[in-house]
Amino acid sequence: MPFLDLSLAELREYRPTVAEPADFDSFWQSTLAEARSLAKQPTLTLVDAGLTSFEVYDVEFSGFGGHGIRGWFVVPANTEGPLPAVIRYHGYGGGRGLAHQDLVWAAAGYAYFIMDTRGQGSNWGSGGETPDPVGTGPSAPGMMTRGIDDPNDYYYRRLYTDAALAVDAVRSFDRVDATRVSLYGGSQGGALTLAAAALVPDVFAVMPDVPFMSHFERAVGFTDSFPYAEIVKYLSVHRGAEARVYETLSYFDGVNFAKRAVAPALYSVALMDDICPPSTVFASFNQYGGPAEIEIYPFNNHEGGGDYQWVRQAGWLTALQA
Repeated sequence: MPFLDLSLAELREYRPTVAEPADFDSFWQSTLAEARSLAKQPTLTLVDAGLTSFEVYDVEFSGFGGHGIRGWFVVPANTEGPLPAVIRYHGYGGGRGLAHQDLVWAAAGYAYFIMDTRGQGSNWGSGGETPDPVGTGPSAPGMMTRGIDDPNDYYYRRLYTDAALAVDAVRSFDRVDATRVSLYGGSQGGALTLAAAALVPDVFAVMPDVPFMSHFERAVGFTDSFPYAEIVKYLSVHRGAEARVYETLSYFDGVNFAKRAVAPALYSVALMDDICPPSTVFASFNQYGGPAEIEIYPFNNHEGGGDYQWVRQAGWLTALQA
């Protein structure tokens, strides 16, 4: 899309008031406590992925409700001692895919965990293998309105909890330095990065790219692109449900998580992004609770910096560990 959002100068100062439930912290504390009480020890199974330079493990760990969540754990072959780790969360509709498809962090010397996304993995990429066993009431196609009548039932309560418990799981791996676990993801993965950074605030660093699910009230009214358009579709049918829907979404707004996250952060934003409008990204970035930088791509849409951003991330993360 062309430059339809605020000017860059305005974006740098954009700090909107975002609805925050009075019980936001207790809601998430009780959610995590319940999930952790049901958690089992993760299982790691060495698999032959046809890679001679890496060891690959098929992982299952406990997420929300004690549900089994799959993932790939990839480490450089012939390495010893605990390694710094990076956890990746996927964008909307994606799954963990095949182990050989995503090796760049492991090639850079990190222990790398790729979390599968419950109930997703069939819109792009090479698939996912984690079901979401929880049903919901009426919803529009997609994930954005599943259980949206009640924050306790909302799909993203489960997925955000999975993201936080992935940190617990990875920290328990023998090959990982538990004090140096960093998080990253783009779009939905950026939202999960921010949520996990707030829910597990002692992670080492976070790298949310063009993050989704921030400042819902602006995003839903500003862009007609999916996935936000799923909420529009739902509200166009369920007339009068707006207050209830936005109340639920306030428990999952990235701005409210960003305010609670304190680990060093490197964001990215694309100024022609019609899926995650720049103002929604800056709404989160400008209220982030710890030291934060942002890389700006003026002429890109939702792809953002792509592989250029990885180069920036790798250098930034290396410098943090020096």
